[in-house]
Amino acid sequence: MTDTPESLIIRRPDDWHVHLRDGELLRGVAAFTAHQFARAIVMPNLSPPVTTVDAASGYRDRILAAVPEGVSFTPLMTCYLTDHTSPDELERGHREGVFTAAKLYPANATTNSAQGVTDVANIGKALERMAAIGMPLCVHGEVTDAEIDVFDREKVFIDRVLAPLVRELPELKVIFEHITTRDAVQFVDDAGDDVGATITPQHLHINRNAMLVGGIRPHAYCLPVAKREEHRLALRKAATSGSAKYFLGTDSAPHARHAKESGCGCAGIFNAPFALESYLQVFEEEGALDRFERFASENGPRFYGLPLNEERITLERTSVDVPAEIDAGDTTVVPFHAGEMLRWRLRR
Repeated sequence: MTDTPESLIIRRPDDWHVHLRDGELLRGVAAFTAHQFARAIVMPNLSPPVTTVDAASGYRDRILAAVPEGVSFTPLMTCYLTDHTSPDELERGHREGVFTAAKLYPANATTNSAQGVTDVANIGKALERMAAIGMPLCVHGEVTDAEIDVFDREKVFIDRVLAPLVRELPELKVIFEHITTRDAVQFVDDAGDDVGATITPQHLHINRNAMLVGGIRPHAYCLPVAKREEHRLALRKAATSGSAKYFLGTDSAPHARHAKESGCGCAGIFNAPFALESYLQVFEEEGALDRFERFASENGPRFYGLPLNEERITLERTSVDVPAEIDAGDTTVVPFHAGEMLRWRLRR
């Protein structure tokens, strides 16, 4: 596109991967996601994790109570898979409209994943049931072996776990979440129509230099970690390609500032306050504004088999200054792009 419009009107988007936390922090951050998105796939890695229908129902109620009055927002709940997850519990939750999907965390791969799956063979029956009933599987795609370099964990996961799983259960609908590598893009492109992927704004904007050059920068640290520039460029190409396999998933993951800036800083980037503005800047830079609505508002619901949102939103081409920090209830959180200026703004 040669001319940049002054505004963009699109269907209201959804976020297909978000961490809303719980308790006071949930009450402090829920509004940011609800103001930007109509629906969101909510991650279940609480402490304790959301492993039952009753736990998911209760968590959904707490999320809805935290959404500001007058704001329309639907949380889509997920079940945290463990080595002992019951196929019957998964089916009941999906049939009753509580579980939209189930989440595979390799044990100890990221925040609150200690109770995750130690070997995908342990959940074979659960995955077979999910495939039979059309329940999607959301995947955190990293191995956790100590001998595997942290920058190689996604690629090794594809080779060892994901590729064999897709071959053995081709009818299982799989979302490869927050992909970070050229290898993941190649895998998704080559896979069948039942394999899709979410891409975060941070992995479109930053490479690993943002985390490591000029000092350790904890607010650029997330899992999976940002990779080399070649991988960032591959992700930008995939996201802006127009392919139905890629859709918006922020992986917004708030942590208190002191928990990030500590001797063992937490993984996670809080991008919810300006997520659409961040994504849209990438699409503008790539000359793909005409494909943004597909990525943000259409590909995700179509992959999940859900209706498109009818409501429209307007994004204006005007500068917005991202604050250095945000008060989320009684917690101070540093947002993605802190102290920077973005070129688009969601009209409130």
